[in-house]
Amino acid sequence: MNASLGEKSLKILLSSGGKESFYALMRVGKVDLALMLSYEFSRPSPHLLNMGKSVETHLKAGIPVLIRSLRKGYEEVETIETLKRLGTSEVIAGDVSVEEHLKYMERIAGEIGANLVEPLWGENPEELLHKEFEDGLRVLVIGGRRELERWLGAEVDRKNVTEFEESCRTSGVDPLGERGEYHTMVIDSPLHREKVGYQRVAVEDYGEYRILRVM
Repeated sequence: MNASLGEKSLKILLSSGGKESFYALMRVGKVDLALMLSYEFSRPSPHLLNMGKSVETHLKAGIPVLIRSLRKGYEEVETIETLKRLGTSEVIAGDVSVEEHLKYMERIAGEIGANLVEPLWGENPEELLHKEFEDGLRVLVIGGRRELERWLGAEVDRKNVTEFEESCRTSGVDPLGERGEYHTMVIDSPLHREKVGYQRVAVEDYGEYRILRVM
């Protein structure tokens, strides 16, 4: 890192280990730290259930990771507090089209006096999906609605992204999964020193949503 914690100069990536946050990182080039925020959801987050691998994919890309657990009802306040304590000058996020997400991020960045960088915002979802894989992302699908059940536990890369997009379209799912229709974990990219290895452990059923556990 170029600065110690508390000095207002850190570039912080808000990341889950999924494809949009990683692709946002690829667009900006370099960050000082990835911040993973742990929320309390009625249904577990696929990223949090696979926390070990979510951390590993950042580390294999040479990115230090900090995890912060947020209390329900205090998420915004505690996110602001954490970013302030880190001395954040720039916040990088991978939002594309969900307006309320963007406004939330703008509010947080404004509260801490940091620059917000949203390098994917406003791009066409179908085109962006293909760009991500053309530029070298390889992901594992770790959660998804039942309509995408055949892809759970599958790796997606440039070879099969067109087939994956067609499955999303016929299922009425946003091709990027921006509202949580599915979740991915990046297992390889041009930033990775080596591919993330994993073993499929179990599939957990949450009604219309299924989550893959890996180790």
